[in-house]
Amino acid sequence: MVLPNYSMFALFLFLLLLSSSFAHPPSSKEDIFIQCLSYHSTVSISLSSTIFTPNNSSFTTVLNSTAENLRYVVPSMPKPELIFTPTHESHVQAAVICSKQLGIHLRVRSGGHDYEGLSYVSQIETPFIVVDLAKLRSVNVDIQHNSAWIQAGATIGEVYYRIAEKSTTHGFPAGLCTSLGVGGHITGGAYGSMMRKYGLGADNVVDARIIDVNGRILDRKTMGEDLFWAIRGGGGASFGIIMWWKIKLVPVPSTVTVFTVARTLEQGGTKLLHRWQQVAAAELDEDLFIRAIIQLTSDSKSGKRTVTTLYQALFLGGVEKLLHVMQTGFPELGLTRKDCTETSWIKSVLYIANYPSGTQPEILLQGKSTTKNYFKAKSDYVKDPIPETGLEGLWKKLMEETNPLLIWTPYGGMMSKISESETPFPHRKGVLFKIQYLTGWQAANQEAKHMDWIRKLYNYMAPYVTKSPRQAYVNYRDLDLGINKKRNTSITEASSWGNRYFNDNFIRLIKIKTKVDPENFFRHEQSIPPLPPKQD
Repeated sequence: MVLPNYSMFALFLFLLLLSSSFAHPPSSKEDIFIQCLSYHSTVSISLSSTIFTPNNSSFTTVLNSTAENLRYVVPSMPKPELIFTPTHESHVQAAVICSKQLGIHLRVRSGGHDYEGLSYVSQIETPFIVVDLAKLRSVNVDIQHNSAWIQAGATIGEVYYRIAEKSTTHGFPAGLCTSLGVGGHITGGAYGSMMRKYGLGADNVVDARIIDVNGRILDRKTMGEDLFWAIRGGGGASFGIIMWWKIKLVPVPSTVTVFTVARTLEQGGTKLLHRWQQVAAAELDEDLFIRAIIQLTSDSKSGKRTVTTLYQALFLGGVEKLLHVMQTGFPELGLTRKDCTETSWIKSVLYIANYPSGTQPEILLQGKSTTKNYFKAKSDYVKDPIPETGLEGLWKKLMEETNPLLIWTPYGGMMSKISESETPFPHRKGVLFKIQYLTGWQAANQEAKHMDWIRKLYNYMAPYVTKSPRQAYVNYRDLDLGINKKRNTSITEASSWGNRYFNDNFIRLIKIKTKVDPENFFRHEQSIPPLPPKQD
């Protein structure tokens, strides 16, 4: 379709609006945007059920519907001028075309899990609008061809359910939190409990449909291999709007085994975690994933606080083989048969996501998180085991906080076999585990002390983690690492976070961004910047 240039289109709208001026007051840019949407959509739009402005009684409900971090829904945070919830691809195309023509800043939300709220809050550029993809959530599973087309607004839990609905021996290696929106989730990599066997979700994407800066729908063939590379791990909302992923399904056994074993400091927790660092990535079978969840607990009798580590695992096989693997590779945990539960892969998803025992898989179709908090998170990667003295210092830091949480995710296996440049996600060979640091609180006015604590903890950990750069996971967005400045972004400034998320892949991402979106239409606080225009 040949689009009218801006002046012709503006004239069209002016005449259109003038013709109805007796019935309506003068129109705002938002009104013109809405008219533009209708003009450019090939499928009609029900404005009453897809357009929400602050004047709508349901605006706040829609805005907060999938917002996970309560820090970004407080009254002081900037709010969009308009939320658009499209029901068809052409509606999203029109939103891009009209935002570009009218100079309206655009944010895109699929699941709302962005740790820094970048999909629904703009702190560097207002006014802005939000395109919320929650109504675009189809999942079409093709067991015969071991694949599925999944729409960006679906949650990963819905994807898992639809796969299991068709087969008990197929799965997909992506996130542990089932309410993640797949549109953004996979753009950052998408790790989960089968990553040591099959790699990341992004490693198992074979095609995609994306709307580019010109409003065109491109698949892998028409977008080209550079852009297809960039969207599988280069972070969300820099290159276009993901509409669909085509994923490759992976085989899973009909019976898998799960366990969670808790150990406190008084039970030798420090030495045990030191041993876990040595074996979880480098020595254990790639069918076995054991993550360490570290938190504070209180002794039931004395009330004294201590550090407790939960060793939570998925094994792709039965309990007999698991016990043999553990006895050979990690006997120090003392795993017993009664610690273990044999189950199906889909029910292991519920187990790892901490649903109550007996919860049925249909809960995954609800597609929303049941808990929301004020929180701050940061991340690190570790290539050498942290010594026991380092762990003991860490315990002291945890004791200073009210509700700290650390999640250590083991790498190794397939993660070590995939090249750092295969996708933009670079954290591969040599990484033992990733650390996620979290702190949460209950009221908005408590933020300062908790933010101060997690930043001090992050500083404490510097000697024990990767260096030059100190690596971080892009899906755990951390604005402490640096932010862009509106449209005119400095490559040097962006490198402060870009190198941490992407290592050497950052340069290639910049080049691709320059090619596909040279004017930086798709932008946010940590989007990939284009190279500055060449001077004549």
